[in-house]
Amino acid sequence: MDSRNNGKTGAQYHYPDSFIQLLGYMRIYFHLPYRQTEGVVIAHSSNKAPSVPNYSTISRRVNNQDIRISEQQHLGDDIIIAVDSTGIKVANRGEWMRHKWHVRRGYLKIHVAVDIKNKKIISLEVTSEEVHDGKMLKKLIDNASANNDVKGALADGMYDSNENFRYLSKNHIKPGIKTRSNSKSDQL
Repeated sequence: MDSRNNGKTGAQYHYPDSFIQLLGYMRIYFHLPYRQTEGVVIAHSSNKAPSVPNYSTISRRVNNQDIRISEQQHLGDDIIIAVDSTGIKVANRGEWMRHKWHVRRGYLKIHVAVDIKNKKIISLEVTSEEVHDGKMLKKLIDNASANNDVKGALADGMYDSNENFRYLSKNHIKPGIKTRSNSKSDQL
């Protein structure tokens, strides 16, 4: 439990400040209302989780903490970035109809570049579901290179393309991209 419960009278805190702080950062960064923040926690919790904070608890606890996302970056640092993407469902509205008629629901894709040393998000792009991950590498690295000197880029197999390898080579960035088993290294 929470260390603030020592000697506390009344209802005990069930969620540590670090967890509430994480929810606060997530809420601020993705501009989520408190109810959607609660929904994200519910969606990612397992059946073994004893409980999940409701939106009023999240609101009360987040507002008692000083949570800010610092936009300050060290200019000119040599960094290695990791690039990946994830999808976020747009809404649950009409879920039954989609299930009944086998209609795919739309979602947003979030493409992220993270400095692996400082574990800070350097670049972030939001696109529709139709945009392929590999097409976003150039834009993410360009955004990350605005304030830093990118020395390496780590990515999964979705970024494996000759175009991306040429771009990284041209900009003197060492690639750490998982390649297909049948790829040839002499095509660059």
